[in-house]
Amino acid sequence: MIQEKILLNSQEIDIIITRLCWQLIEVHQDFENTCFVGLQPRGVFFADRIIKKLKEITGKDHFTYGKLDITFFRDDFRRREELLVPNQTEINFVVENKNVIFIDDVLYSGRSVRSALSAINTFGRAAQIELLTLINRRFSKELPIVAKYIGKEVDAIKSEKVKVSWKEQGGEDLVTLISKGHE
Repeated sequence: MIQEKILLNSQEIDIIITRLCWQLIEVHQDFENTCFVGLQPRGVFFADRIIKKLKEITGKDHFTYGKLDITFFRDDFRRREELLVPNQTEINFVVENKNVIFIDDVLYSGRSVRSALSAINTFGRAAQIELLTLINRRFSKELPIVAKYIGKEVDAIKSEKVKVSWKEQGGEDLVTLISKGHE
């Protein structure tokens, strides 16, 4: 039997996005030397929301923002049985000496972020790289990757799945914890 528990509803997600934006403003102030990179595919929906809210709060109409595909930088891309379909990288700037903020929906094992660290080097050597994530799964890390900006921490075991749904994907804004219960 599969059990689903709602971790965050639409209103709670909106509140978290606003809080995270204020934290970013506190640290980066005018964002002149900062660029945002949404990790394809699922982190981009969250990154789009962060950028939109930052524009609303600050009144600025432009932030340096791109989307990074990590498919061929993954350490497991040749180990999978199914054929991987890459997404498109859309970065039209260099990150040389910039403060880069990676944005992803769920920090799970740390492997996606490790892949992103390799992939971003194509665009220069960043002065600093930070991670912003909606959900930080605390008991799943395989690599020593830590997010600086965290929406919510979740204690989930490996057999449980955290699912983030966005209305842009045809659903509703919702974060659920899915687990297989005992019958």
